[in-house]
Amino acid sequence: MKRFRQLILISLIGTFSLSAKDYYIYCATESEDEVALIRFDGKIAHVVKRIPVGVWPLEIEGPHGITVSPDGDYWYLSMAHGVPYGHLYKYKTGSDEMVDRVELGLFPATMGISNATGLIYIVNFNLHGGHTEPSTVSIVDPDEMIEIDRVETGIMPHGSRLLNNGLKHYSVAMMSGTLYEIDAMTMQVTRTMSTSPPQKKMSAHSGHNMKKMDHGSMKMSKNKGMSNKDKNEIAAMGEMNHEMPPEKPTWVSPHPNDDLLYVVNNGTDNVVEINVKSWKVTRTFKTDKAPYNCEVSQDGRHLVVTYKGAAKTGVWDLKTGKEIAKFNNTRKVTHGVVISPDNRYAFVSVEGIGKEPGSVEIFDLKELKAVAVAEIGKQAGGIAFWKMEN
Repeated sequence: MKRFRQLILISLIGTFSLSAKDYYIYCATESEDEVALIRFDGKIAHVVKRIPVGVWPLEIEGPHGITVSPDGDYWYLSMAHGVPYGHLYKYKTGSDEMVDRVELGLFPATMGISNATGLIYIVNFNLHGGHTEPSTVSIVDPDEMIEIDRVETGIMPHGSRLLNNGLKHYSVAMMSGTLYEIDAMTMQVTRTMSTSPPQKKMSAHSGHNMKKMDHGSMKMSKNKGMSNKDKNEIAAMGEMNHEMPPEKPTWVSPHPNDDLLYVVNNGTDNVVEINVKSWKVTRTFKTDKAPYNCEVSQDGRHLVVTYKGAAKTGVWDLKTGKEIAKFNNTRKVTHGVVISPDNRYAFVSVEGIGKEPGSVEIFDLKELKAVAVAEIGKQAGGIAFWKMEN
């Protein structure tokens, strides 16, 4: 009997050790010129290191978008505040040493890597430039770190993402209210569409008065305590022509099945689901104030949405189309989200305001509860998953 109990204990210990995982996440802090590497052990989130980034010792270069190569060997970072142009930086994971950089367009922001071409597609957000002219998507060879093409899209493009098969790239133009599809192989725009839900499309009988729109709010009530980047976004919206669509889309996230896209309309408080084949809106999810980023879990069950204007994070059941959980974030200006490959945890970056530190906040998608917070540098933004380890 004693021997039997020992065997059970050994089995339980072995099962626990196999199920226990460490999760590693990179998060950029735009006002610190740092990237934080965070380890989460299932209970506590630890800041493993704060990595200084950039090359200008006396200037804030503004690390913004971040992604990790599919093999996990490198991470890439957009530096948005270059004069006049920004850069893409390449770092080695583990040592976190800079390998190379390449100059891109105006305010390079979010990016994605194609599983088909191996190239990086980066939107040039052009936050500090004019807000009436179309901007571009830069396409970079990550091995040679050279820009091989620049594709014109809409005004202030954001939310650069690709289908899992890597064949199509998607981004949204915030000031054009438009979704853009680029063929990753030919590097040509193949389709566009308005991100407006069908029932919200403008008509002579819609009753929507564009002149009364609060373009300067981005659904955030006051400028007080906001970062310079957010104030610039607000100023840009204030310069908008009144004919601009009200949706102000900020993000697009493909479903793992490559059949659906989810587009975040920051200006009209909704997320629209788009069928890739029919190129039509199939569902609309009414959200909390100023949704900003979103991501679909790899099992296709959950859509996690950050609500920048509400300081909250929502979890949606994609089968029912219902929001099944909503969490208060620990500080204001909720930003980005990434979901672990095992579908268990959502990692959310929260900027904070003023001198307040930013944070990465972790939510359990199985238990639907908040589990941990890691405080990092000011204006936490771009966030990327690196790896899991047993």
